[in-house]
Amino acid sequence: MITVNQTKLPNKFSYIRLNTCRQVANAIKTMKIRGAPLIGVAASYGLALAAQKTAAKNSKALLRELNSSARMLVATRPTGVNLRWAVERVMSKIKETATVDENKRMVLEEAKRIAEEDYEANLKIGEYGARLIEDNDVVLTHCNAGSLATAGYGTALGVIKAARRQGKGVKVIATETRPLLQGARLTAFELMREKIPVTLVTDNMVGYLMWKRLVNKVFVGADRIVRDAVLNKVGTYTIAVLAKENSIPFYVAAPLSTFDLSKTSKDIELEERSGEEVTHFGGKRVAPKGVKTLNIAFDVTPEKYVKAVITEKGVFYPPIAGLLRT
Repeated sequence: MITVNQTKLPNKFSYIRLNTCRQVANAIKTMKIRGAPLIGVAASYGLALAAQKTAAKNSKALLRELNSSARMLVATRPTGVNLRWAVERVMSKIKETATVDENKRMVLEEAKRIAEEDYEANLKIGEYGARLIEDNDVVLTHCNAGSLATAGYGTALGVIKAARRQGKGVKVIATETRPLLQGARLTAFELMREKIPVTLVTDNMVGYLMWKRLVNKVFVGADRIVRDAVLNKVGTYTIAVLAKENSIPFYVAAPLSTFDLSKTSKDIELEERSGEEVTHFGGKRVAPKGVKTLNIAFDVTPEKYVKAVITEKGVFYPPIAGLLRT
């Protein structure tokens, strides 16, 4: 498996080769691979690698090995649901009645199918979402929900790309997205490559921009959508509240694989990452030694702040739980 090392961007566009499932898990854990949909795709290929390299003599032994690999993958990032969804989908293809070679083939085919479906879903999300953008809109986005975060094209950025390709003069304001700067390092990088006008701002400038009416709409991605809320990169909730206060529509773009409608926001573990991400910048300490840190990677945006959710099946309006009936 070959993928872009996202920790090196934007200064270096480089690829990493991952030869084992453990290497895939480590790449996900260390953010070399990130973005909810892409993590799901990568995990499915991680299982395919585990299957291809197995020494199992029968499918029962193969299933035991893959179950161990699946647990390792799921443990890397607890908040985003695409990871578990993809792993469970691949594991459902394993049959003890099939030969080891047959199961190897089925696992790899399912991984390929998950990647292909994600790309096609992104294109449809872009198509539906672009209808919500008018000519000369200024769109604010947070974190990175582009081609780097998916199997290709992107969710929130896919909407913007689709609008531009329709000839709409949309411009983008990208937040830096502390502490790992996914907006500064990745979103700005992607949009500039696409020749889409983008202005990078600090996270704490959002309220001022909305007060000055310098933003028309907000589009973000999601790591999990539950019955009552959207879970996304920390800072999303703040932006959603500010958008509501300033009568600016707040849209979420995500494939159906991001939905987890069996749960509410109270059921989800929010990932807490190393405090070093906060105390250091570019490898250099910027905070006093010994200071306490709290580095929650995601937050919860109640559905009352969400204007609509854009999926590959169309645009849906809250209540989110109503999607169970669609």
